[in-house]
Amino acid sequence: MDSEKENKFMRAAIELSIKNVTSGQGGPFGAVVVKDKKIIARGTNQVTSLNDPTAHAEVMAIRNACKELKTFQLDDCEIYTSCEPCPMCLGAIYWARPKSVFFANSKIDAAHINFDDQFIYEEISKPISERKLFTKQILREEALIAFEEWAKSEIKIKY
Repeated sequence: MDSEKENKFMRAAIELSIKNVTSGQGGPFGAVVVKDKKIIARGTNQVTSLNDPTAHAEVMAIRNACKELKTFQLDDCEIYTSCEPCPMCLGAIYWARPKSVFFANSKIDAAHINFDDQFIYEEISKPISERKLFTKQILREEALIAFEEWAKSEIKIKY
């Protein structure tokens, strides 16, 4: 895709981010999902308006795109987001499997307005016992039953 089209789609994501701030619906983040050179879904940060900490722009755009396409993967899609994805959104993007991601503001830009996700990047790399959030593994043997059933299931849909 040429840079003129890329810029057009990024401007759509940026416009969503600005409108989201002026409407009071949530943080300054917007995202669009593109397939076949057309926007098929949009998303804005709705964390505070939905009382949902997972309602980031990229996650909302992915949910909307999957609903539109009636699939759980975004093969051959591109995601344009007004800011470099946080760790949660980056994980969601990888799970959605688009072919590419474009972003405008950086995570450093976001940190300057108090959206600082650096501590999450740092926490993820630490051993569980050293993380700030108390985490303890329990009942693994009981939980493994579901994994064993999944491994031998003939009705599962792989992803």
